[in-house]
Amino acid sequence: MALNRTEDLQERKEKIMEGGGQKRIDKQHQSGKMTARERIGLLMDKGSFVEIDAFVKHRCNLFGMEQQEAPGEGVVTGYGTVNGRLVYVFAQDFTVLGGSLGEMHAKKICKVLDMALKVGAPVVGINDSGGARIQEGVDALSGYGQIFYRNTIASGVIPQISVIMGPCAGGAVYSPALTDFIFMVDKTSQMFITGPQVIKTVTGEEVSAEDLGGAMTHNSISGVAHFMSADEKQCIEDIKTLLSFLPSNNMESAPVFECTDDVNRMEEALNDIVPDNPNKPYDMKEVISLIVDNGAFFEVQPYYAQNMITGFARLNGRSIGIIANQPKVLAGCLDINASDKGARFIRTCDAFNIPVLNLVDVPGFLPGTNQEYGGIIRHGAKMLYAYSETTVPKVTLVTRKAYGGAYLAMCSKDLGADVVLAWPSAEIAVMGPEGAANIIFRKDIQDSDDPAATRQEKIQDYKDKFANPYVAASRGFVDDVIVPSTTRQRLISAYDMLAGKRETRPAKKHGNLPV
Repeated sequence: MALNRTEDLQERKEKIMEGGGQKRIDKQHQSGKMTARERIGLLMDKGSFVEIDAFVKHRCNLFGMEQQEAPGEGVVTGYGTVNGRLVYVFAQDFTVLGGSLGEMHAKKICKVLDMALKVGAPVVGINDSGGARIQEGVDALSGYGQIFYRNTIASGVIPQISVIMGPCAGGAVYSPALTDFIFMVDKTSQMFITGPQVIKTVTGEEVSAEDLGGAMTHNSISGVAHFMSADEKQCIEDIKTLLSFLPSNNMESAPVFECTDDVNRMEEALNDIVPDNPNKPYDMKEVISLIVDNGAFFEVQPYYAQNMITGFARLNGRSIGIIANQPKVLAGCLDINASDKGARFIRTCDAFNIPVLNLVDVPGFLPGTNQEYGGIIRHGAKMLYAYSETTVPKVTLVTRKAYGGAYLAMCSKDLGADVVLAWPSAEIAVMGPEGAANIIFRKDIQDSDDPAATRQEKIQDYKDKFANPYVAASRGFVDDVIVPSTTRQRLISAYDMLAGKRETRPAKKHGNLPV
């Protein structure tokens, strides 16, 4: 007996839902990975996911492709809600032709990106693919190009989050690279332009896929990825946390949460957190946890350029982006990687209307031939550019050292900081007392009967005059010197005051970022 139309529809949908079949699904599970539909089910609020383009098929009839069925064309696309907010999603299905990307696979992704841009909603793209579908040749390459173009047009308009949950190789890596944030899963995800076999053939180097492009490699060495999770479930929870700090688009503000932490909370521990010895480190993350709501800090790129801390937190329930020097690593110096990390994060916050907080303890830019040859001038300029370009509320707190060009590069008043606060332990100067004394008093030290004693005397003289926040405050470069224990209260007050800030830049096509 022939099926009626509803039964026929049901049967077709069931076949699509099975993806590449039970055998391939089992294989996916055995390798520690979920299927595309399971990942979407975990990300979206229960029952909210609406699939689109489930019936799309490929049009390739070369190299046996006319015999190949590809349910859903190897990618699941649609929309739903995450914690009640609209989010678009696509998830490549590795059980269908290895998740390979062909013409129609790409069109499905492009439709999701186009729709998300029209309605102003974030996109989460879950990548798990063997790469371009070679049988489709230049049509597959065109598909990648169309995705890259849309990623770029949507950049700074809607949040784009890429999730690597399997292989991501060749041209496929550039779509994630064009998005705002990249998540990777430890031991089960890899990204690389050319795989281990190609590298061995061309250069003779032997390297494993994990060492070449694994989660820790891209989180700690290359800086390509922003987050690393122990498993896929944790990864999806982390994505939800990130989304909670972000607005749906560049015309909105991030969601405001009820603050359960006292806005007037005093933290006596902050009064003693900066050591008396200027060369002794302390942990800036402790400062952050004592200031923000409930001590909750969602760090971005925690394993990369650890001399610079970036991440999201809340003050009085409102999202802020934090950029901070870490005295525990390289004394908090700015280097090439830290400058790139900081500049990128500042621009992300500015694009999505998230106020920035700058916590400053920086002795300078890292010296050395490696840094100079690597272009520290160009990379450091990215920080200056990013802060100057940024129009969201900017609050700077100097906890200890703020020397030279690095003082400017951490958002001084001159680079547009709206409010600059300092602790009494702050030292704002062109350089450290030792270096300054060696230059200013060089002749006095050389001509002295006791050069060592004279040098110490001159260092102390310089410290008394300049190694404090009061000279900068007397010029208006610091708005107030505050008791450290009152920091939370003063920061919340500053952001409340800046809530209505409106600032524009001259009309132009775009600036010329020193990339």
